[in-house]
Amino acid sequence: MKPSASTVPKHVGIIMDGNRRFAKRLMLKPWQGHEWGAKKLQDVLEWGRELGVEELTFYGFSIENFDRPKDEFDFLMNLALKTFTDWYSPENLAKLAKHGVRMSFIGRISMFPQNVQDAMHKLEEATKNNSKYIVNFAVAYGGRAEILDATKKVAQMVKDGKLDVDKINEDVFQKQLYTESEPDLIIRTSGEMRTSGFLLWQSSYAELFFCDNAWPEFTKEDLVTAIDSYSGRDRRFGK
Repeated sequence: MKPSASTVPKHVGIIMDGNRRFAKRLMLKPWQGHEWGAKKLQDVLEWGRELGVEELTFYGFSIENFDRPKDEFDFLMNLALKTFTDWYSPENLAKLAKHGVRMSFIGRISMFPQNVQDAMHKLEEATKNNSKYIVNFAVAYGGRAEILDATKKVAQMVKDGKLDVDKINEDVFQKQLYTESEPDLIIRTSGEMRTSGFLLWQSSYAELFFCDNAWPEFTKEDLVTAIDSYSGRDRRFGK
């Protein structure tokens, strides 16, 4: 299945929502839906590459998610560790290298347990020289937190005499964000029609698409439909 239109967004952001509601419908423990969601990641990575997307950014874990019940939080940390460790296997690293996949993690990574941080850093290091297909994971992430952290960096540069206040502009500020890359299209699953602070600065002119399916139910057809919707829009960027 391919998009019917020729214009494919270079950078797609995806807010992965609905894991717990999906699990509830199946009468599973709330956090068991995350297992389904983790498996869906690999599918969407493949679909995006096949359809010509050059960069994917997944919103997987917000700063607010750290307040989840302890049992669920511990489950999520173990699931993240298993997922990242599996990707680090020789077989999967060879596959990532073959397709030029570079993985990065953006957010307040230091909030995670050390073993999860280590697994993230190992994946980043192992794929840092790949450049065909960029995959970002926004974890321990919040759009306001990102802007605050960037502001602190700019303020420190001024304090240290490395930057003149009059030289502060959008380009200078954007370089201090977790990522400078701006998504062309943002998809949110599960029918919720908000972006929940995802890439607040970078998404100022992103096109939005809301999908009714929960993240574990997200299909290649859903992705194609989102891309077709994007392709049919006239992006004027305020002009």
